[in-house]
Amino acid sequence: EATRAFNFDCIELNGFEADDLIATYTKHALEAGADVTIVSSDKDLMQLVSNRVSMFDSIKNQRIGPEQVLEKFGVPPAKVVDVQALAGDSSDNVPGVPGIGVKTAAQLIQEYGDLDTLLARASEIKQVKRRESLVEHADQARLSRELVRLRSDVPLPFPLDQLERRQPNMELLTNFLQEQGFK
Repeated sequence: EATRAFNFDCIELNGFEADDLIATYTKHALEAGADVTIVSSDKDLMQLVSNRVSMFDSIKNQRIGPEQVLEKFGVPPAKVVDVQALAGDSSDNVPGVPGIGVKTAAQLIQEYGDLDTLLARASEIKQVKRRESLVEHADQARLSRELVRLRSDVPLPFPLDQLERRQPNMELLTNFLQEQGFK
C-alpha cells in the first residue's frame, strides 16, 4: 500500500524474496552501465556492495560503501556471505556454526580465504572447541551459505527499462498517510 501510495513501482514475485529481486535488478542495472543505490539497512544486502553499488541506510542517514561493509563484517563485501555462513543469524533462521560470531568468522575467512578452504583445512585450527565445531558443523555452514547468498537470476516481473520515477498522486498519498495516523 505504501509503495503504491508513493507511486513507486510495486514489484512482487511469488516464491521469491525481495532481497533476491533486489539482487537481480542490481545485476541488470550494472550490466546496463548504471550505478546502484539500495535504500535499506538490511545487512544481508551488503554482499551486493561494490565500487558501483552502495546502500543508503535511511534510519541512520548513512551511506554504506565497501569501507563500511569492511568495518561491519571485517571482510570486503565479496566475503560477507562466508562470514554470515559461519556466524549465522537467528533472526533469519540461519544456523551458522555454534560458538563462532562475526569477529571470529571474519578472522577465519581472512586467514583461510573462503568458507570451502576453511572447512577443508579445519583440522589445522589450534583451538580445540573451534576446530571440533567447524568439523562437526561443516554441512550446516554450507547450508547457511546457501541461505544467505542472494540470487541474482530471478525472472524479473518488469524489465528494468520499464521502471521509472514518477511523482506521487498527492490526494492518494495524503489519504494513505492520514489512514496510517501521520500528521
